[in-house]
Amino acid sequence: MAQTSAGVPGWVRFLRARIPVNIEVFEELSKEPIPNHMKNWWYALGGTPLMLLMIQAATGILLTFYYRPSPEGAWETVHKISTEVPFGWFIRSVHHWAANLMIVAVALHLIRVFFTGAFRKPRELNWMVGSGLLMVTLGFGFTGYALVNDQLSFWAATVGTNVAAQTPLIGEWILHLLRGGAEVGPTTLTRFFVFHIGALPSIMMVLVAAHVFLIRIHGVMELDAPEEVQQTPLTVEEDREGKKRFDPNRYFAFFPDHITTELMVGLFLVTVLTVLAILFPAHLGEPANPNETPLHIKPEWYFFPAFRWLKLTPLWLGMAGMMTAGAAFVFWPFIDAFFRRRNPRSELGTMIGAAALIVVLVFTIWEALA
Repeated sequence: MAQTSAGVPGWVRFLRARIPVNIEVFEELSKEPIPNHMKNWWYALGGTPLMLLMIQAATGILLTFYYRPSPEGAWETVHKISTEVPFGWFIRSVHHWAANLMIVAVALHLIRVFFTGAFRKPRELNWMVGSGLLMVTLGFGFTGYALVNDQLSFWAATVGTNVAAQTPLIGEWILHLLRGGAEVGPTTLTRFFVFHIGALPSIMMVLVAAHVFLIRIHGVMELDAPEEVQQTPLTVEEDREGKKRFDPNRYFAFFPDHITTELMVGLFLVTVLTVLAILFPAHLGEPANPNETPLHIKPEWYFFPAFRWLKLTPLWLGMAGMMTAGAAFVFWPFIDAFFRRRNPRSELGTMIGAAALIVVLVFTIWEALA
């Protein structure tokens, strides 16, 4: 390979001439200090949903090569993918399980952030962005499940849109937006397909960019640091050349240490997804029949708490309760700040969060066993 007199490879010189970016910028980013507690996977859950999202994007693109979003073609093309397309069953199963694991990962990440207080000042907006990411992820699950268009998914979409229609003031508008009409019909699958591969991914990318941007501004919270330190961006010393230096007992480098951890997690996820896809391939029921209502209609497991709650209450009260709980969830940093202003030592917020988590788990198990 041709080299300059300074020993720089020709291809490096070629790129430097056309992409004039100072390599020291990347060197500084690679030495970004990460608090030592982030070596524990439980505290580094943020990268797991992103890797699962990338897997879903790759497998989803492959599935769209064959899928047709119409009442006549949806079930047939999914059946063809599952039975005729080489490795189609595997790709569909990986997509299915990656979606489920992503919901679990986002939920666990938010739980960890909640119980470590990492949503507090100045990170309130990032909590709200994370809440939005959870909702968009659930939206992916709802629309993706309906696209299969088998009997259970068709009626689950019918019930789900009926529930959405009960939203005060804008319920009818939401119903027509989702269905494309008063009833689940030919345009409904097309709209769900557009939401699933167009609108929701676009919203997801904006929220992910905002999430990363806010993390870059405020840094990662140090768990063992005093609260006044947690409220300021992470700072480190610089040497005479202006390069970052940090205490190895408190921090470790973003590259290669943190990147290596994330790659190991990624390898573990690929292994788990492969095993799940082989042992528990994605199910496909009978084709949708609008004239025959199944005896037992159930959504996917991640909607079990809401489904059980609506069974226990009148519909108007159930919707009001879910909207109130959703608003409290999104704006929780400010509710918690109100409690702490009245009593800085109060653990009321933590107790409320623990109680809510227990209720969600009980409702999920209750509905699963029903």
